Amino acid sequence: MPVNRYRPTSPGRRFMSVSSFEEVTKSRPERSLTVALKKHAGRNATGKITVRHRGGGHKSIYRIIDFKRDKVDVPGRVAAVEYDPNRSARIALIHYRDGDKRYILAPEGLAVDDLIMAGEKAEIRPGNALPLSRIPLGTTVHNIEVQLGRGGQLVRSAGVGAQLVAREGSYAQMRMPSGEVRLIDVRCRATIGQVGNSDHFNENIGKAGKNRWRGFRPTVRGSTMNPFDHPHGGGEGRSGPGGHPQTPWGKPALGHRTRHNKSTDRMIVRRRRK
Repeated sequence: MPVNRYRPTSPGRRFMSVSSFEEVTKSRPERSLTVALKKHAGRNATGKITVRHRGGGHKSIYRIIDFKRDKVDVPGRVAAVEYDPNRSARIALIHYRDGDKRYILAPEGLAVDDLIMAGEKAEIRPGNALPLSRIPLGTTVHNIEVQLGRGGQLVRSAGVGAQLVAREGSYAQMRMPSGEVRLIDVRCRATIGQVGNSDHFNENIGKAGKNRWRGFRPTVRGSTMNPFDHPHGGGEGRSGPGGHPQTPWGKPALGHRTRHNKSTDRMIVRRRRK
């Protein structure tokens, strides 16, 4: 899927590029599979901002994606490939033989009228979902379950794929896109293939306004603030942070590890960085 570049008719257009959308076959979503998406602007249930620099953005409708792939042994046909404003990947509308309709993440190579299926009897081809115990070693997969029956939580963004590298007992070893090798229960499901829209990372936003459409508000550098507002602030003229990089509240940043989850440490065979 190529990326289209604009002619430099303005400063914002000079380096901007967008997806060609040539694989998209339908412009409006399936109404029965959509819900209204409420904006929270980075605030939690009590109204406190927990994620900074969020707010505004274009109004969008949420498409309900079937991450669980629990329509077992029922064949389905790809009716359309659609754009989803809520994620970087494309989505595929599936019409199942029993009349049900669902959205799934569209893998690379999936086209309209292709047949897909989920379950232990499914073939090894893009779009089919199987337990890890039934997938051959070396296969590239996405939308991987971490907890049995909860639905896919790993490897869901555009262009990514994980590789099944080994199986031992009741666990499979998966090499993640980051390079981390992780143990996952062999009963958990994964979808065959690499996530589509692999050229998403080649797109250039081009102007600040495009980020605002996506709901991202401006970020102010700490070095331009006063000492009262940020540890990097103050000083005559331009000056460095005067210490280690840190957040406005003094917590270390830029390279400081923040993972504190001892309960799943044993599931990581090899870290993504040494």
